[in-house]
Amino acid sequence: MFALSIILIVVGLIVLAFGNRLTFFGAGVGALLGIVILRYFPGAQDSWLWLIIPVGLAILFAVGAGLAKGLIKLITLAFGALAGGMIVLSVMDLFGLDLGLINWILALVGAVIGAGLLSRFEEWTVIVLASIVGALLTVRGLQMLVPFVQDFMATLIGLVLAGGGIAYHAGLFGGKKSAKK
Repeated sequence: MFALSIILIVVGLIVLAFGNRLTFFGAGVGALLGIVILRYFPGAQDSWLWLIIPVGLAILFAVGAGLAKGLIKLITLAFGALAGGMIVLSVMDLFGLDLGLINWILALVGAVIGAGLLSRFEEWTVIVLASIVGALLTVRGLQMLVPFVQDFMATLIGLVLAGGGIAYHAGLFGGKKSAKK
């Protein structure tokens, strides 16, 4: 569990810094999807699945994004939908909310919003979604490493990290221009 928490923090920070590049954004979405999937496998925390699934999906999504340059619009739209849905499920998980079928309905709404925003405002949506995904991964890793990072503290850290990621890619730090894909 210690190794996964460190991996999540590192992947989260990498996504925060380089999430506007599709490969890193895909890796972050894959890792977040792996964490959400593991929530539905009781006892997985006691086995290697807890490490293999998020890392494997992160690698698969990163490689898939790197190989599929020709299908870039479709891939980014799919990542936008997945990111929107996984963000909703991860935020609900951070607060310990389990509303059954309503979770999946809200995830579907998040997916539609993520895909819709990405199709309209591609560069900024990738930046915002990557910043949120990176923040959620980092906070999840911190929660596993430091148990007192819960509720308000987790929310505050997540908001600061997501806002910092967005500001970084907007060029507000050090006179850097907004990074292009």
